[in-house]
Amino acid sequence: MSDQPIALITGGAQGIGYACAEAIAENGARIVLADINVEGVKAAAEKLGNGTLAFGCDVADPEQINHLFDQIEEQLGPVSILVNNAGVAKPNDFLETTVEEFQSVININLIGTFVALQRAAKGMVANKIAGSIVNMSSINAQVAIPSIASYCASKGGVMQLTKSSSLALAPHGIRVNAVGPGSIDTAMLAGVNANPEAMKTVMSRTPLQRIGTAREIGDVVAFLASDKASYVTGETIYVDGGRLGMNYTC
Repeated sequence: MSDQPIALITGGAQGIGYACAEAIAENGARIVLADINVEGVKAAAEKLGNGTLAFGCDVADPEQINHLFDQIEEQLGPVSILVNNAGVAKPNDFLETTVEEFQSVININLIGTFVALQRAAKGMVANKIAGSIVNMSSINAQVAIPSIASYCASKGGVMQLTKSSSLALAPHGIRVNAVGPGSIDTAMLAGVNANPEAMKTVMSRTPLQRIGTAREIGDVVAFLASDKASYVTGETIYVDGGRLGMNYTC
C-alpha cells in the first residue's frame, strides 16, 4: 500500500462528482469513483486516468456501501478522503407526493450519506488517519422549493449530520464539512437551462447573474479535503453566486 491518499467520490460518473474527482486528483490523491451508473462510472474512471478505480454502488443500499469500502480497502487500503456526492431530486406536487417517493430521496441523500460517512470514519479511526469527509448539501438546506420537499428535507439533514459528526470525530482528527451548491450547470438543471422563463427566475435570485460550473464546486470540495482547510470542520460552504444573502429582488 502506498502513502498516497485514497479519495472516494460517490456519484462520480458525471457532473459535480466528476469535477470533484478532477480537482482532488490534482492535489495528488488516488481516486476511486462510485456510481449507480456502472458503465458511466467506468467511462469516467478511464477518462480521468492515473489508475482511477470505478465501482458500481447504489447508495440507497447500506450493504452495497459497506461492500464498496471492503473492496477499496482490499485493493488499495483505507479511504482517507470521502466525498458524499451521490444524490437525487424527485420533483412533485407537495400534496401528491407519496411516502414512498419521499422516503426514496431520504434513503439516497441522507441515509446513504450517513452510512458512507460512518463507514469511512470507522476505517480512518482504525488506521489512525486524520481524514477529511465532505458532504454535498445544497442551498436548499436553508431555503426551500415547494416541489422538492423531500430534497430540501434531506439536504437540511445533511447540514445537521455534518455538524454532529464533526463533533463526534474531532477527537480523532477527522474533519467533516459540506458544500451547498446553488444553481449549477449539471443534468439536474437541464430543464431550467432549456426554459428561458425559468432561467430568468433563477437569475432574479442570483446576484452574480450566471449559473455556476461543476468545477467551481469541485474546487471548493478539494479545498475542504486538503490540508489547506486543516482548521475547518463542521461547516457548510455555500457556493451560490450570492443567493442566500439576497433580500428583495428588483
